[in-house]
Amino acid sequence: MTEPLAAQYDPTHFETELYRAWEAGGLFRPTSDRAGPGAGAPYVIMMPPPNVTAQLHMGHGLTYTIQDALIRFERMRGRDTLWLPGTDHAGIATQNVVERLLAKEGKTRFDLGREAFAKRVAHFVADTGPIILNQLRALGASCDWSRTYFTLDADLSHAVREVFVTLYEKGLIYRGNYIINWCPRCLTALSNEEAEKEEVDGKIWRLAYPLESSDGRIVVATTRPETMLGDTAVAVHPKDPRYQGLMGQRVRLPLTDRLIPIVGDEAVDREFGTGAVKVTPAHDPTDFEIGQRHHLEAIDVMTPEAKMSLAAPERFQGLDRYEARRRVVAEFEALGLLAGVEPHRHAVGHCYRCDTVVEPRLSEQWFVRMAPLAQPALAAYRTGRLRFIPERRGEEYAYWMENVRDWCISRQLWWGHRIPVWYCDAPECGATTASRTDLEHCPGCHGPVRQDDDVLDTWFSSQLVPFSALGWPTRTKDLVRFYPGNTLVTAPEILFFWVARMVMIGLEFQGELPFTLVYLHGTVRDAQHRRMSKSRGNGIDPLDVIRRYGADALRYTLLAGTAVGTDLVLDHNDLETSFAPGRNFANKLWNAGRFLLSNLSGPSRPLAGPYADVVGRDELQLADKWIIARCERAVVEATAAYDKLRLNDAAAAAYHFIWSDVADWYIEQVKPRLYGSQPGGDVARAVLARTFDVALRLLHPIMPFITETLWQQLPGRTAGASISLAEWPAPDRRASDAEAEADFAVVQEVIGALRSLRAEYNVAPGKTIATVWITPRGAAVRRAIEAELPTIRVLSKTEGVRFAKAPDGPGGHQVLSDGSSIYVPLGDLVDLERECARLSTEIDRVERMVGAQEQKLANEQFVSKAPASVVDRERAKLADWRSQALTLREKREQLGCG
Repeated sequence: MTEPLAAQYDPTHFETELYRAWEAGGLFRPTSDRAGPGAGAPYVIMMPPPNVTAQLHMGHGLTYTIQDALIRFERMRGRDTLWLPGTDHAGIATQNVVERLLAKEGKTRFDLGREAFAKRVAHFVADTGPIILNQLRALGASCDWSRTYFTLDADLSHAVREVFVTLYEKGLIYRGNYIINWCPRCLTALSNEEAEKEEVDGKIWRLAYPLESSDGRIVVATTRPETMLGDTAVAVHPKDPRYQGLMGQRVRLPLTDRLIPIVGDEAVDREFGTGAVKVTPAHDPTDFEIGQRHHLEAIDVMTPEAKMSLAAPERFQGLDRYEARRRVVAEFEALGLLAGVEPHRHAVGHCYRCDTVVEPRLSEQWFVRMAPLAQPALAAYRTGRLRFIPERRGEEYAYWMENVRDWCISRQLWWGHRIPVWYCDAPECGATTASRTDLEHCPGCHGPVRQDDDVLDTWFSSQLVPFSALGWPTRTKDLVRFYPGNTLVTAPEILFFWVARMVMIGLEFQGELPFTLVYLHGTVRDAQHRRMSKSRGNGIDPLDVIRRYGADALRYTLLAGTAVGTDLVLDHNDLETSFAPGRNFANKLWNAGRFLLSNLSGPSRPLAGPYADVVGRDELQLADKWIIARCERAVVEATAAYDKLRLNDAAAAAYHFIWSDVADWYIEQVKPRLYGSQPGGDVARAVLARTFDVALRLLHPIMPFITETLWQQLPGRTAGASISLAEWPAPDRRASDAEAEADFAVVQEVIGALRSLRAEYNVAPGKTIATVWITPRGAAVRRAIEAELPTIRVLSKTEGVRFAKAPDGPGGHQVLSDGSSIYVPLGDLVDLERECARLSTEIDRVERMVGAQEQKLANEQFVSKAPASVVDRERAKLADWRSQALTLREKREQLGCG
């Protein structure tokens, strides 16, 4: 027998222990691990691997709670579920962390050397890696931890090499000298997606370049004047009439004393600046392409640290790029060649890890040829095999695929998968070899070899995890069973970093999509709708919320507040209010459970199993039929919402059924039967137990801890049973009863009307209404009210009900939605003289407000000069106050005030 529930809901008393029991019992492992091939159809979610050094933040909390809700739902439906967890080695992020630790010791990675540094990072990762996985346990994540992977594991590293070499052999990986995004802080190349664009306030400088052949000059516009030191041409559009006579001429490049040509190229935007642009092939991707077409020299005037290089004039060498910018502008101004400066807001790339402004830089790097891989990935979307939620994200995916650029995959780091390419140092050979195994010598000439120093972009290995984490390239049982997967849940920020690449590489190497549905949820924002981030100081630590209110309160708040296609707004300065929905619901559920469980003893039917197996239809009261029908409706609505990934709707269906239907209405209705003051207690207990069982199952994917705790207390539980493996409630048409729902809705409306009248006329809570007069519209309404007269009496504190026309005299009136009327005599319930005086005072006050507002709106100057929105607001106030005055006068009339 389980211990009785504590009087107060305190999740710290059971959440940790419950999770340990779940994990020890192997409940998160696929059914096929125990049942073999006879298990249900697979359902697989691949966890986006968090960085091995990461700490759980609210974005993690949202994405992993969504995934867990889906996996728990499908597990209860009998699917052979696998939620595969893992961590990412996170090359740049992890190396940056360790380098900062070394800096505190007064060292750099170069002091240690590559091998020692890699060992240092590996030790650090071994200590910190498990942290975020344990934080996910606190959240309730039901992953199969026995299959946890790390992207630098030997098996996954084998897969990385296999993919790299195969693509290289197909000509889809190549090495080339191109403009790439370069981070001068991390000292590595970045992909286009890793150079995140941010709007910044900058300037456009107009620089005048003197013509060689005359006193004239041509003015170019630039946002980066320091790069002019590497200019090798000026470009204009060949059809721009302003420059028809200048193409083919040369200009004298100021500050450098070099002559450079004026070329015509259609890449020039005639509308930007003066229509003439400086061409710096080593420092701009468009300029690089212009340079290739016109055979221009590429002069790299910056070092990897973004200081001016030896290729710049001597007086600029060693200057930081921004100091060089200031001096270049100053010299142009001194020479009378600064033609103008104007503000300019534009998008500038920033390193996605350290937020440093990236520098476009000519560099020899490794690239993946993306267009051939993108074609089948685009076709999968266009033919409907790959779906997106929300649907608009699919078009973003398609646009990226249609405009995909080759992917720079080499990084100048020491932590990560080292590029499996060896160069032969023999002068007579010089071969380049991509190899699946380490090379000791050149396979061609047997000469000495050296491996490429760079490592692969982190995303290169993480794109493989849908199959590499299942054992590929070996054809393992897991790979056969669980590839392809089903659903991919993640944030929209990594649609191109990760999702699109998984699709492409999955089709290329497995011939099947890694998943068929991509759910891109919203972003967690603060009360000012700013994205939460550590740097802004507006983040919320999920573990802090769990410590205060429990994991279930956090999970419910996240899921209930996130509709498809919308962001989630939380106030980091007011956690109490932000997480009140989940905390309050958990308290309500706990109290309802305590009441129910404490009242299931006594004469009873079997308290488990379908209603039809426990009670006969003729034994049910109207309220019983109603709650059974409402339960059926909740099952249908919640199941449909889970199916469509509308988890906020699933949460709402469970919430309204438990809070309103069960706790506020049915429990209150059955109390007299449970206490023995009315017959039918055994039927009430059976219906209540079954209803609560179903409610807990519907809510379990969202609030797993409290539902497990309460479910295990219900009668009929066997040792070791868990709600997480309980059968999902199936719709049962026998439970539907539209008539019962309609009839009980009448009862609810009557009780609501009587409560409203009591509040409206300030009837003291302790006073009982002697007689209520009801004039029903039709026999069905009267029948429904008569069926639940005891309930109406108890819940509205009323002694008698009479079905007749209301008598004369002071009283309160309510008209129901169907036209039926309710009358309550007030003579014995309120001090009529005092209430009439109060109403008169209130009428005078509101009518004064009406008069003042009428005068205000009659003022033509106010109406004509004030903004339309202000005038509309003032008119709405007037209409509201007039309505209040009318209602108050009607109340005085009903009370018979003189």
